[in-house]
Amino acid sequence: MRHSRTTPVLAGLAATALLLSGCAAAGGGAAGEDTAQGTLRVVASTNVYGDVARSIGGDRVEVTSIIDRMAQDPHSYEASARDKLAVSKADLVLENGGGYDTFMHTLADDTGVDHNNIITAVDLSPLPGAQDGAHTAASTDTDDGGAGQDAGHDGHSHGQDDHAGHDHGGFNEHVWYDLATMAQVADAIAGKLSALDPDQADTYKANAEQFHAGLDKLGAEADEVAGSADGAAVAATDPVPLHLFDALGLENKTPEDFMEAAEEGNDAAPQALKAAEDLVTGGSVRFLAYNEQTEGPQTQRLRLLAEKAGIAVVNFTETLPEGQDYLGWMSGNLHAVEKALRG
Repeated sequence: MRHSRTTPVLAGLAATALLLSGCAAAGGGAAGEDTAQGTLRVVASTNVYGDVARSIGGDRVEVTSIIDRMAQDPHSYEASARDKLAVSKADLVLENGGGYDTFMHTLADDTGVDHNNIITAVDLSPLPGAQDGAHTAASTDTDDGGAGQDAGHDGHSHGQDDHAGHDHGGFNEHVWYDLATMAQVADAIAGKLSALDPDQADTYKANAEQFHAGLDKLGAEADEVAGSADGAAVAATDPVPLHLFDALGLENKTPEDFMEAAEEGNDAAPQALKAAEDLVTGGSVRFLAYNEQTEGPQTQRLRLLAEKAGIAVVNFTETLPEGQDYLGWMSGNLHAVEKALRG
């Protein structure tokens, strides 16, 4: 399993018990009470999903994102008493799934959150292999998931047929880099919020339409980049942006063992490291995709070698940088790739 790079200390069990007294039995919040006060409580594993929830719910939702800083690692995050309290009061819980943020489903189970009110992105993803990669205690309820899509847009594809899907030792769980998956997530959020707050269903549907319009714009930007990419070969320090690269028709040449080691916070074997270094020094790739959130001595060295060789370095992150929203963030990623390809 992945090793911690920056892991908050788990608060004492006694503190957890005190914080949760009187609220755990609520089984995931009192939706009626929250709606009467004008807000629903949404808790997301990362600020990526928190931002999408805010886009759909607007001022009708109070969003808490447990992972909201680049220094935090969702793979190995240890939940605090504050996190457990937030989830215990949630009307809706959002997680990535696929083994990425297992702490979230554990929190939901421990606090009795209704599984019908948990949205798991991997379970909704149309990417090949997503269902095999689903790593959750329970998937979103089929009927409610369908309602979420009814509130959205069956006609939108957002490029979901364009993904070959890389198999880096299993399904690549970083599905928020896939626009078609995020379309499904937005629809599911709209459906769940509408079920919890039916008087505002039209608002949630309209907001989902607006989010889809933003995804359509991103899809058009991606098509432009793909048209000029011409199947270019690239390297990456870990698999975070690879679904986006699939959509752009880019070919990742990085040794799988190197990326896996970097993602887990480990050193790659000498053979894998040498292959990665030869890749960026040999001039066969157009740019190096670099995840600062998983950097270590080996990835830092790879970046240095790329820069010395005149290979562009494009930074990618797992969570939203401060002050950005999902749509703007993805647009910035596309522009950065386009700039690197232009050389």
